[in-house]
Amino acid sequence: MTRGATANALLLVAALALFAAAPACRSRARTDNGGDTPRPDDRVRIGAFMSLTGDTAQYGISAHNGMMMAVEEANSAGGVGGRRVELVVQDTRSDAVETEVVVRRLVKDFRVHALLGEVVSSRTLAAARVAQAERVPMLTPSATNPSVTDGRDYVFRSCYTDPHQGAALAHFASHDLGARRAAFLIDAGQDYSSALARFIREEFVRHGGEVVMTVYYGAGAADYTSQLREVGAARPEVIFVPGYYLEAGLMARQLKALGVAAPLVGGDGWDSPRLYEIGGTALVGAYFSSHYSADDTDPRVQNFVADYRRLYNSVPDAFAATAYDAARVMLAALGRAPSLEPAAVRDALAATKDFPGVTGPVTFDENRDAVKPIVVIRIEENGRHAVWRRVEPTEQADLMATPTPSPTPAKRRRRGR
Repeated sequence: MTRGATANALLLVAALALFAAAPACRSRARTDNGGDTPRPDDRVRIGAFMSLTGDTAQYGISAHNGMMMAVEEANSAGGVGGRRVELVVQDTRSDAVETEVVVRRLVKDFRVHALLGEVVSSRTLAAARVAQAERVPMLTPSATNPSVTDGRDYVFRSCYTDPHQGAALAHFASHDLGARRAAFLIDAGQDYSSALARFIREEFVRHGGEVVMTVYYGAGAADYTSQLREVGAARPEVIFVPGYYLEAGLMARQLKALGVAAPLVGGDGWDSPRLYEIGGTALVGAYFSSHYSADDTDPRVQNFVADYRRLYNSVPDAFAATAYDAARVMLAALGRAPSLEPAAVRDALAATKDFPGVTGPVTFDENRDAVKPIVVIRIEENGRHAVWRRVEPTEQADLMATPTPSPTPAKRRRRGR
């Protein structure tokens, strides 16, 4: 697939960065006496870590593309403070243990000035512990679990959090869909899925809804029919699937085959080109929350989509867009910081306000979380993502502050595989 000279250059840089992953391949400058000495800081080094292989590789590849795009733009404009930016890329292999290993490598071996990653919450939590202990500023583009930044003054996120996403989805199901009976399908092995489900459930019940069935599943199975048959028997009016695209697509097909007609509602973990490839027409009429839509008519969004398509010959998903924004936010902070010392970069990041991102303006609150809009998307024929509604930060605050009515308690909760 031909992507043009610029794309080829980007891929070459990425390949070189991956090849340099082994400690023995660290960048070195030879001295006159033949000994090895560390290369001086003639570049700004940003460590990027994401899942380039494994179960969530699609997310990581999209994020990698978005980050590379932002770095190339910065270097074309003169870099940061006259220094060229080097993106040192590491593959987490969709594994939390490997994530901790590669983040330590980026900090200890490559001595990066800042960290970008990871793309999902469970692995970001592992990375955050290392970043905080080593006092290296870290920015995740898409990990929504609120625990990521909790008590960690060197860890930031440029996306919204699960409490806000959960409130928006619960209100959407109650208000827009008129649903009062809900079922939940939860990936028991993912912090993201469990946390988002909890926030949706709390808000849904708080607003008078009833949870009639909860099923926990394990990722990686090919057939969920037995659990889904129980879900259908509970007669829900909405089915929440706060998981990732692979299982969501499979479940959509299997629910349709069982004749279960309740609309499916998911979170930002659905946002992948592969979702519709897996679920096909069974997903038409389903909804999910996300950070942006490539079909948004906003000129900033459309310019980003056009540039991304030119480079990668594909439509950027939310993970590409959030990573592009995160890289630009980090680059701007590095440029504003009086030095590359960790505390200076951290303080510059914390001062970010109204940064013009393609996923909306980015402002960090006192918890180092971004205050951002949430987009609810409806899946149309041919997999098109139609923006159903946009929930602005002020509306999110109002939703979470709404007085609690007398809720209907959940009658049935079952645990599946």
